[in-house]
Amino acid sequence: MQVVTDSPLSIVVPLYNEQDNVQLLTQKIHEALVGYTYQIVYVDDFSTDHTKKVVKEMNDPKVALIELKKNYGQSLALAAGIDYATGDFIITMDGDLQNDPSDIPSMLQYAVDGEYDLITGIRQKRKDSLVKKIPSKIANFLVRRVTKLDIKDNGCALKVFTKDIAKGLNLYGEMHRFITLLAYLEGAQIKQVPVKHHARHAGKSKYGLERVFKVVADMMLLLFIRKYFQRPIHLFGIFGFLLIILGVFIEMYLLIVKFGFDQDIGTRPLLIFGMMFILGGIQLFTIGIVMELLIRTYYESQSKRPYRIKKITIGDGETT
Repeated sequence: MQVVTDSPLSIVVPLYNEQDNVQLLTQKIHEALVGYTYQIVYVDDFSTDHTKKVVKEMNDPKVALIELKKNYGQSLALAAGIDYATGDFIITMDGDLQNDPSDIPSMLQYAVDGEYDLITGIRQKRKDSLVKKIPSKIANFLVRRVTKLDIKDNGCALKVFTKDIAKGLNLYGEMHRFITLLAYLEGAQIKQVPVKHHARHAGKSKYGLERVFKVVADMMLLLFIRKYFQRPIHLFGIFGFLLIILGVFIEMYLLIVKFGFDQDIGTRPLLIFGMMFILGGIQLFTIGIVMELLIRTYYESQSKRPYRIKKITIGDGETT
């Protein structure tokens, strides 16, 4: 059963050279959200075609257009739109008409019920070329194996967020590919639902096989953030300590060889390796200490706490 909520919605759509898609997309959003209170936030990521002109000529009171000063990429375009959005629920989608706005009401009901903070789509019968499907499948597989978060389709842009989760996301670089994982790290309860997928209406795709390498690099960063952001000394300190111990053992062995068996060790590569291990270990241990101090500064200078409370219940009532 479809739930129509009185809570305002914000639909955030990054645009880059979508002049032939944006008017039809706007029409489809209006048709899908009859009975809802909503705003459409288009973020033009420095398009080189007439995208901005088309949006302005629509003169639609429900549409807000954010124009970026240069091409920042999809992540920062999304961040700009989310920062501007005023709705209690924030919906993100692509501007190429591959996502179907008619899926929004059925996804929204899970957020309105209050059980889930993020509802993300699983694209059914994808209408993409192999050039897009193969990198997407590789990326989804890598994310599931490395993070243990069982999200079937990280690349689906159609998502419904509660306001607090969306506003708490720190999007930068090209982290939009991991927006579901970022929300999970913020404590979001996630629901996956199947959604429709269409072939691109007009224009050209901006993605290719090179995306796989970017995904791997971003995933390494996220893996560090997930496991060691609040305790970097546990990563750098342990590795540094192990390297120091290994270097010390090597040097002790060489001392025994030198003074116990009267052998020359000055030309042995093992001597250099032992010194490198010790110095490298000291450097890693020092990096860990410096990062610990930076993390403390990060939280204390902004009066932040290293935890987030979802809900406090007192008696029969509750406060959030």
